Parts: sequence; structure tokens; C-alpha cells
Amino acid sequence: MQVVQTLIRSTDGLSDALKDLSAIQPQLVLAFGPAHWLKALEAHRLPFAKAHWLGCTTAGEISSQGVSDDSCSVTAIRFDQAKVHAASTRLAGMEDSFAAGQRLAHALPQADLRCVMVLGQGVNINGSALIAGLTQGLAPGALVTGGLAGDDANFKQTSVLHDGGVDAEHVACVGLYGAQLQVTHGSFGGWLPFGPARKVTRCVSNVLFELDGEPALDVYKRYLGDHAKDLPASGLLFPFLMLGRDHSELGIIRTILAVDATQGSLTLAGDIESEGYLRLMHAGTDALVEGAEVAATAANEVLADSSQSLALLVSCVGRKLVMGGRVEEEVEAVADVLGKAAVLTGFYSYGEISPLSGEVACKLHNQTMTITRVSEASHIAAI
Repeated sequence: MQVVQTLIRSTDGLSDALKDLSAIQPQLVLAFGPAHWLKALEAHRLPFAKAHWLGCTTAGEISSQGVSDDSCSVTAIRFDQAKVHAASTRLAGMEDSFAAGQRLAHALPQADLRCVMVLGQGVNINGSALIAGLTQGLAPGALVTGGLAGDDANFKQTSVLHDGGVDAEHVACVGLYGAQLQVTHGSFGGWLPFGPARKVTRCVSNVLFELDGEPALDVYKRYLGDHAKDLPASGLLFPFLMLGRDHSELGIIRTILAVDATQGSLTLAGDIESEGYLRLMHAGTDALVEGAEVAATAANEVLADSSQSLALLVSCVGRKLVMGGRVEEEVEAVADVLGKAAVLTGFYSYGEISPLSGEVACKLHNQTMTITRVSEASHIAAI
């Protein structure tokens, strides 16, 4: 397995910057950056004729050089034996999220499928429904990871890069195949709950209408105080912890995508536990960095016979806003754990897609750092 990466900050010399990547004849190219950068890559696809492309717009790019903005992280991967298949579909609105996931699953071959990396647009999508539709159609045991595209903290328009181009209405994925693939993952938040748990008394899918019988937006604004004037962006600083009907923690955090003052509702990035409870959360930089380190440790299981690996990091834009100038620290913590053989790529997102650490079932997360580490064994032991 070979992984080569470049971080592009200027259109000058773009062709030269991509030469080393095309030289390895990759089967997969991952690209993360603003839409204008992703579109600039369109004119340079010819040397990558045999490669599948996957990427999206971001709220910040992650690479082995750290965290950057208004750049494009481009990573080329060539597998020794593993195979890559790609699929994409148009998302016809939020209500199409489940069906879009089903269409992606049906477009992928299922035999020997080990991992699916999926990216979706980030502002008009139900991430939970997308995952449910996707996983329903996949072979048992296939790992699903990825994330929802970002747009800084604007929540206006996001785009996805796929084999067909760059646009704001698609979800896309790649499937990785072969027994020699070694895939580990980890996810962790670092946010702390505060205040009482509030019962969900009315919700529809990912739209929260009432907490404790009151309009959800009114309750939320009381907690936010002065921060309420900056909604929905300020909601990234105060996500919800989801609790079950018995107040048990579900290990899932939900952040806010939009507010509706007329209905008094909050639109969250994923489904809400009906008749469950929600509790507000906040965080400091030290706790978030420690959370990233925990996620990296979970993803750092020993990968036998591997010399180089790819680490896909998807972290929530809310974490970036909280950490500010110290945001590099969470990526540095991951790099320290994974070591120099791991090439880091990824982005700050509007939603993270990964199982909980130690589990297989995929979930949509918010405000977490999720890590997927992919390597390829040089040989397979006889069974």
C-alpha cells in the first residue's frame, strides 16, 4: 500500500503538485477543501484516469501538516491487492436521505466488502437516515465511516466530490474490498453535560419541536443567553447529549443545523430518540484534545505486516470553534498516537459517521473526533 499526499494552497503549479500523486497510479484519491479548489481539480483528472475520487467541502482541512483553511488536501492511495468501487446518487431533499443510502448500498458489490467511506452534503440531509438506508443494504460486518460536508460555520451550501464531478446535491461513497485490508476505528467527544435532562415531548425524525412540553427553541435560548442571537452557528458550542427513556447515555451527541422561529423548533443533524431525554453539553480545549487522543488510541490497534497506513480524521466544526487557535493540538495528539507511518487526511464537518469505539454498528455523531485507519497486510496467513 502506498499513500502520497500534497497540500495545495495556490493554483500556481497545481499540475506539478499533483505529479507525485499520479506517479503511483492510485486507485483512490481523497480531496478536502473549498468548492473552488475541488472544481480546480476537475481539469487535472486525466493523469488519474484509473482512480476513483471522493471528497467534500469543509470547515477546515486536516492533513499530515496539521489543520488549514482555504487549502486543498489531496491524498492518493494505491493498494497492493485491495479493490475499490465507487457509487454516488443525487439527494432529492432531506426526506430522500434513507432512500439515497439504499441506492448507494445497491450500487456497491457486496462480496469481500470490508469498509465503506461515505460523504454527504451537510445542510439538507438527515445523516441518521442516510446511514440507516446504507447499512440496511450492505453485507453484515462491513464497516461504515465518513462524514457530512462543511461550509466553515455558515451552514449555507456544501458540496461533494465524486467520480461525476462536484455538486451540492449528491452523496457518494467508496467501498474497499479484500481480506488483506486491515481497518480499525475510534471515536470520542470530550464534551461535558450540564443542567437537567429535558424530556423529548414532540419530535419528527431529526426535527425537535418540544422539550418538557415547551417549544424546544424557547428552552434552548434560555440556556444560551447572549449566545442565542448567533444561532444556528452558536449551537455548535452547546450540543445535546442523547439519553434513552431510562436516562441511560446512548453515546451520541447531536448538534443543531437550523432553527425555525415560527414553529419554535430545532433541526438536528440526525434523528432524535423519541420519548428519550436531551441534556446540554459544553467543553474546553483540554477535554477535546484528550477526547481526540482516546479516539486515536482506539484506532491504533496493532496492524500486522503494515508499513504505511491511511488515517481518515473527521472532526466536528464545533470542536474547531471551541479550540480556536489551539485546534492543531487535537490533530497533533492523533499523530503522536498513530505514529509517522500513518498519513493523516480529513476535514472539519457538520456530522461524523462511525461506529462507537469497540462496536460495528454505524452511527451519526456530532461534536466528536472520528478516526478510521486503513492498512494492507503484505501477506495473509494460512487458515
